[in-house]
Order: sequence, then C-alpha cells, then structure tokens
Amino acid sequence: MDMDIIKGIDNKLLTEALTHSSYSNEHKDESNYERLEFLGDAVLELITSEYFYQNTDFNEGEMTKKRASFVCEQALAHYTKELDVSEYVRVGHGQEGNINDTILADIFESILGAIYLTYGLNKAKEFVYEIVVPYIEKDFVFFGDYKTLLQEYVQTDKKSLEYVLINEYGESHDKTFEVAVKINDIIYGIGMGKSKKEAEQNAAYDAYKKSAK
Repeated sequence: MDMDIIKGIDNKLLTEALTHSSYSNEHKDESNYERLEFLGDAVLELITSEYFYQNTDFNEGEMTKKRASFVCEQALAHYTKELDVSEYVRVGHGQEGNINDTILADIFESILGAIYLTYGLNKAKEFVYEIVVPYIEKDFVFFGDYKTLLQEYVQTDKKSLEYVLINEYGESHDKTFEVAVKINDIIYGIGMGKSKKEAEQNAAYDAYKKSAK
C-alpha cells in the first residue's frame, strides 16, 4: 500500500482523523474523528455503490447485501489494520489498550473523509480501489459475516436459531465468554471470545462450517 496518500494529508486533519472522542473529552481543545467519520461513511457508500453498479448485474437488494459485507465493522477494522496506523490512534486513559474493532472501523472512514477533503473524490476512489476492491474481487468473507451467513442458511431451511451463553471465565476486567449456537434446539457450534459478540461470531463460524457442508 502506497502510504504517500495518507502522509500527504494536512497534519492537523490527519491528527483529527486519528483522535477518538475519549481523548478529546480529556483534552478540551482537541477535535475528534466523528465528523470526518460521518463524511467518510458517505464517500465509501458512494464509491462502493458505484463499483457494484458498474461491475455486476446484481439487482438492488443483491447490491445492498453485497456492499454491506464489505463495509461492515469487521471489514473496515481489517482495512485499518492493513494501513498500520493503530499505534497513532489517540484515545483517553480509560480506553488505552482497548482500541477495538469499532474504533478501528471508525478510523478507516475518518481517514477516507480526510483523503476526500484533501484530494477530492478521484483520489478517495483510488484509495478505496486499492484497499477495499481487492477483497470484493476475491469475494472475501470477513469473519463477522458468518453470523449473517448462518442466519440466512437457517431461514432458507425454516429452522430456529438461538445463541446461548454457557460459561464465563476470568476476572471481571478480563473475561472470556463461551457461547453455544443452537439450531432447532441442537448445539451446532461453540465459540469463545473476549466479548459475547465475539463468542457468538466464533460459534456461528463453527456452526456454519458444519451445517453448510
């Protein structure tokens, strides 16, 4: 990835794009990335929508569904990790050491917003085509999508789906959750995670592998 496009962003704007609200709340003279994220979200939707319109014959529903799988939180967080900017993200003391996927996903959109303001739409499109489009072309399935895929599979077969917390391990500040996913009251998958959401995704992945064979 050519990082010159990011390095060329005005320092003040780039700093803002990498600043979480927890940091700006502690430093009253600092702006956070929320406005840039709002702009970047719109730019990303436009560019990816245009891509699917021009490169597929999907109907509206199919385009919407496909686009969602490449602009979901897990996907955006993955793109940010690829940019290797996590160490520059500024968070408040209470958030230190916990730069989660939600924050990383926001950062991708805020950086895209900053690129749009600095260079315009064509450069923003070039950035998205370099980072996002290769995953679309490979039809890459981001881990978080397994929950959606399992839900679709269950609906197709008219089966019931339920996630059940079966155990918790560790101290309150460092818990690990164990979740089972049941299809028609039969456990199809087990997942572990540092949050219930992550454990559910792991369980969905385990179940999808078994049920979709």
